[in-house]
Amino acid sequence: MKSNVLSRYRVMAYITAVWLLVFTAAIIAKYGFETGDTMLISQIHGVLFIVYVVFAFDLGTKAKWPFGKLLWVLAAGCIPFASFFVEPKISREARPLIADASPATAKA
Repeated sequence: MKSNVLSRYRVMAYITAVWLLVFTAAIIAKYGFETGDTMLISQIHGVLFIVYVVFAFDLGTKAKWPFGKLLWVLAAGCIPFASFFVEPKISREARPLIADASPATAKA
């Protein structure tokens, strides 16, 4: 597995997590304090979440995760703060797969 597969997942995990927090705050402001509109924030988060799903699925396919683990990682993108805890765990698990896939050096 190439390292950019993990890097793309990590970047999108954090971006999606931050936008989910922004969206949650906007929902609280809208319905709790009757201020603001959430349309633009929800659309941005929706697009970012789709990209996150694609990258997480790509990582899961290349890491040969079972379907349950893939669903767990995808669900972390839907729960505020969850990605901040799931992403480091997934990165620790995926790093050895990158090291194993590195090309062997030619011996003379």
